[in-house]
Amino acid sequence: MTPLAVSVAGIGMAINWNIAFQLLPLTISEAVLSYDLAVVPMFILMGNVISKTGIAHDLFRAAHAFVGNVRGGLALSTMVACSGFSAVCGSSYATAATMSKVSYPSMKQYRYSDELATGTIAAGGTLGILFPPSIIMVIYGILTQTNIGDLFIAGVVPGLLGLGFYMLAIRIVAGLNPEHAPKGERTPWAEKIKALSGVWPFLLLFGMIIGGLYAKLFTPTEAAGMGAGLAIIISILHGRLSWSTLRAIIVDTAYTSVSLYTVLFGALMLSKLLTLSGLATGVLMLVQSTGLEGTALILVMVCVFLVLGCVMDSMAIILIFVPLLAPIVISQGFDLVWFGIIVIVVTEIALITPPVGMNVFVLKAVLPDVPVVKIFRGLIPFNAADVVRLAVLITFPAISLWLGSLMG
Repeated sequence: MTPLAVSVAGIGMAINWNIAFQLLPLTISEAVLSYDLAVVPMFILMGNVISKTGIAHDLFRAAHAFVGNVRGGLALSTMVACSGFSAVCGSSYATAATMSKVSYPSMKQYRYSDELATGTIAAGGTLGILFPPSIIMVIYGILTQTNIGDLFIAGVVPGLLGLGFYMLAIRIVAGLNPEHAPKGERTPWAEKIKALSGVWPFLLLFGMIIGGLYAKLFTPTEAAGMGAGLAIIISILHGRLSWSTLRAIIVDTAYTSVSLYTVLFGALMLSKLLTLSGLATGVLMLVQSTGLEGTALILVMVCVFLVLGCVMDSMAIILIFVPLLAPIVISQGFDLVWFGIIVIVVTEIALITPPVGMNVFVLKAVLPDVPVVKIFRGLIPFNAADVVRLAVLITFPAISLWLGSLMG
């Protein structure tokens, strides 16, 4: 409620209280009736179904069966499972919380260090806001009037690139410090084939959502509804969805959706405050007066986001600063889809950066016996991997836009 109250008070004091109180119901009704915004509760429902019915365990079991016997294999399995789970969940926090319950006990059983175990889970959870469906992508698309389907498609290749860099970081840590990542047991081929049976729900959901968007068979909102319905059907076929579980899932989805909508209402009102007060125009003129152009200007923005990420939540960064910077990006001739991917990667880094790395504190809540210092220490290799990936994506914009360009 704080962003909403601050925005209304700002418009009232800076412009006119009558205008503020007239804009409030108009903004809320416009957002509630928005067809595009209906995607949010549907994707949240889909993620909750997958999370609370135990299907995430199946994905981890399959990944572990194939790479668990190599040094660092359990960490690699966790990273693969995080990427798959986040691809149908769309939430970094939910991915980190779920995988900490699924994979951390196994890694401790094989004497993995707390640093590598928790660092892997916290970093893997950040993939949840880049692989589609992503709630932050939806919010970014609404704030900047960017096509959400284009953002979803653009996130696939950078997401796979991030997964590759993270897995490389695990292999380097395991090679330099073998005591952090002992080898696991080799799984017989019969067990490997059996474990693959747990992967099909993720492949089906991800394939339907991305394949349908890529082929333009349906809109992101329709994909969200179909994904939520299919997740429920899959859970019923697995025999894991009781009435009590479904009721808990729906209640949790409602609470999460209302909280997110409230924050979004505040962001939309804040955007109107920035426009009406002339602050957005002032910031644009200030940036133009510096003489910076092109990539140099983007690098300055990225540095600002990185600094803000050390003290602010990633969602707050998106909601407050993207409406300010989007006109500047457009004026410089940059693609808002590409800029969205850059912003999302930067907010990924913010999720695992001290002192306010939200994924770290999610893990701390689930694993209270592990000191926060150990979690942050384990994240150092993944922070380095993120910086390298960010540099690659800024230098080569085609990496983010290539898949979307194939759609014509």
